[in-house]
Order: sequence, then structure tokens, then C-alpha cells
Amino acid sequence: MRQVFLICAHKDLDQLNRLVGQLCDPDFLVYVHLDRKSGLDPARLHPQARAVRERVAVRWGHVSQVEATLASARQILAEAPGFDKLVLLSAQDFPLLPNPLLKAALARLRDRELIETAPVAFDGWRVMHRYAYFHSSGANPAARLACAAANRVLRLLRRTRRLPDGLTPYGGSCWWALSRDCLREVLALADAHPRLLRFCRSVQSPDELFFQTLVMHSRFASRVLSDNFRYIAWPEGGACHPKVLDEGDFERIKASGAHFCRKLDSHASAGLLPKLLAWKDGAA
Repeated sequence: MRQVFLICAHKDLDQLNRLVGQLCDPDFLVYVHLDRKSGLDPARLHPQARAVRERVAVRWGHVSQVEATLASARQILAEAPGFDKLVLLSAQDFPLLPNPLLKAALARLRDRELIETAPVAFDGWRVMHRYAYFHSSGANPAARLACAAANRVLRLLRRTRRLPDGLTPYGGSCWWALSRDCLREVLALADAHPRLLRFCRSVQSPDELFFQTLVMHSRFASRVLSDNFRYIAWPEGGACHPKVLDEGDFERIKASGAHFCRKLDSHASAGLLPKLLAWKDGAA
């Protein structure tokens, strides 16, 4: 049963290639999307990795993250027939299971879509502000002024924005593993609702909304297991970025039951990585 991994990378070629090396397996296929604005050289990619041809300049919290994933997924569906799941990863992720155990874990979940989902609502995930008003997400000054003016009008009228085409918003972590058939339907729904991608150009963190919403409006909604099997540690106080994992996180990572952990940094996680490798070798 073949699995495909899509790694989104923007820095640290050595760390990226180390991750690809961990996933080298006859039953695994690894694609890498290199951020267009990064200095990463595709010619220096691990020989077992396939580069995504359409490189998108990605900005955090911006629709470009969605666009990069869509472009990558379209290429993968065209080139890689017969795979079970597409697993979306960051280059700062690390697999916690040896490849035989990772294959077995994914095989057990073959009939499930592994994507965190929750209704975006007052009685669900309360992040309505992300789409209810316009967000410029680091755009140029003119765009920021236009967003501010539009939001002022919305507040004066006591109105908020809603998703187009009557879509109900769902959200969750942007890291997921979707079956080939589900992914194909998600792309078809994206094509059928082009206004959603345009709407997401002025949404905060649309990568935590776009795919969840389309999956939950697809035929595969009943297959969703709202768990992406990632160990992620969030600092207290509502931080926007997860904690960079270090040696002190090792025992919690071991006990998590996750397939991957994130996020790792070559320097800050230097003491953790040997422990993870030794633990994996012992489990192999």
C-alpha cells in the first residue's frame, strides 16, 4: 500500500533532506514544495525526493499556503496513481515510527480521513474573526488601508462576512492525511467553488479553514477522524506558533502515540534528535 508525503519547506536544506531520508521506503513516495522566495536549491534535494514544479512564494497565515498545497496536490494526483493517503508535512516535522510501523499505522486508518475539524462557531472553535472581517496578512500598505476601510464599513453596518456559496466553515490544524479519493473530491469542490479561494485571500490563516471546510462538505465527511496524529506543544498564553521541541519534550513525545512531532530546529532540537533516532531504532 503506497503512501505519499508532501513536505512544505522554506529553509534548512540539511534538515529537509534528513526528513526525506527518514521516509525512504519502497512503499513511500516523497514530494517537496520549495518556497519560491527561499534560497533552497532544487538540485541539492535528496535524490529520493520529487520537487513540485509550481513553486509558490509562501507567507505565513496567507492564502499562498493554500495555493502551494493545491498546486502540489494536483501534480501528485496526476503523477502518482494508486496511493492510499497523501500526508502533508512541514520540513520541521519528524516521524516517530520506523517506516514498517508507520505503514502499519496508516494501513489501520485506511478508511479514515485524518484531519482535525471543528465547526467554526460560538459553540465550536471560536475563530470567526478570522473570516468575519478582512485581513491583509502582511500585504502592501494600500491593501491594508483598503481592509481597514472595509472593516470600518462592516462595523458601522453591524455586519460580518460569511463564506461564499452557503458553505459552513470548519477549521483545524493545517497538517493532515487524506485519501486519494477524498483529495480528488476536495480539488473538484475547490474548482466548483472558486469564490472560496478568492474569499480566502483576505482571511487570516486560511490553511486552517479551506481544506477542513471542503472535506466536511464532501462525501467523505463521515470518514473524518479529527486527529492528525501529530505531537505539537503550544506555549501558554495563546501563542500563534508552536513551541520548538527540545530534549525536555522527549518523554511527552514518546507517550503521545503520535505519528509525527513538530516543530524541530537543527540547533534548538540538537539534543532531542539523537534521542528520537535511538528510540525509533529500538522500535524497528
